[in-house]
Order: sequence, then C-alpha cells, then structure tokens
Amino acid sequence: MFKAELIERAARFRSADEDPTRSLSASPALVLNADYTPLSYYPLSLWPWQTAIKAIFLDRVDVVATYEREVHSPSLDMKIPSVIALKQYVKHSEFPAFTRFNLFLRDRFACQYCGSPEHLTFDHVVPRRLGGKTTWENIITACAPCNMKKGGRTPRQAQMPIVSPIRPTSWQLQERGKAFPPNYLHETWRDWLYWDIELEE
Repeated sequence: MFKAELIERAARFRSADEDPTRSLSASPALVLNADYTPLSYYPLSLWPWQTAIKAIFLDRVDVVATYEREVHSPSLDMKIPSVIALKQYVKHSEFPAFTRFNLFLRDRFACQYCGSPEHLTFDHVVPRRLGGKTTWENIITACAPCNMKKGGRTPRQAQMPIVSPIRPTSWQLQERGKAFPPNYLHETWRDWLYWDIELEE
C-alpha cells in the first residue's frame, strides 16, 4: 500500500525581507489563470521575471503582487512582479497526456507494488504477451526490483498486490501535484496556493 508521507516534500514560504538582495534569476512570477487559480501545481506555474514583465507590457496579464526588488530603465523604475494573472482564461483539457511524467505523478512517484520511490520505471499490469495494452488503465509505476520480480506474469500470478490503475483527469493530477511543493515559495504566493506550509521566520 502506498504511503504518501514517505515522499511528500517539505517546503516553507519565505519572507519578503530578503527581496532587495535576491538575485533577479531567483525572482520568478507565480502565474495564475484568469480565475486566480495556479495554471499548474506540479510543476508549479512560474515565469522568469523577464517573461512576466514582457507580458505586462503586452497587456496580457494583471499584476497581483510584487517583490521589493526593482528593475530600472532610462524611462521607468518597476518592481518585479511576484504574482500575475492572465487576462484571458486558459481552459485545461479534461484529460492529461499519457506521458511517463504524468503516469508517475498519478502514482505519486512511488512503486504501486511496494511503495518505494527509488529506481522507478513502469509496468504493464496485464503483460503484453497476454494481450495487455499500453494505456492508463494497464500501466503503473513500479520500481525495478518489483518489475523484475513480476516479470511477464499478472500480479495475481506473481503473488503481488492487485492494482487497478485509472485514467486520471487533469483535475486529479493537479490535486496530486499539491503534495509536491517546490523548495522555494514566496510569501506573496500564500493566498493563491493551497498547501499547508508554515511561513519561515
């Protein structure tokens, strides 16, 4: 059985006190959709400061919050945006692409047989030699040792846990992504993200 607590990543929101000394490359903007929800949780929707400022001048985003750090040009001084919101709503597809990354995210980056987060690959629950297909409903994340142990058998034949994988919706993957906050979070992002994370003192 999978144990989420084994792989949840610890992170803390950082105070704005250090903003004036923060390097520009370490000052990304959190990008919100027009409904003020993050475009993505994992990976978190972040733009480099240059991209965010360009979008502001193209009138594609609204500035929601800023860092204390400023950039200067001959004609203006401007605080670097820390949170921006798109002016036009981006509709997400109902179902995500069937990729290795999305498969691992659905399965919380852990083997579905033993729970290990190490040496991950993927496994056909019903082996291809028995007619198993490469689909969301037949592929799971597995560590290399469990994959080798199972071989070309079904989980029942190999006396391993029975797993019933599903085709996730984009919403389900975003919910899974909330368990993996990045190592850096700015305090101005707090109101727009839904992780239970403490503010650094």
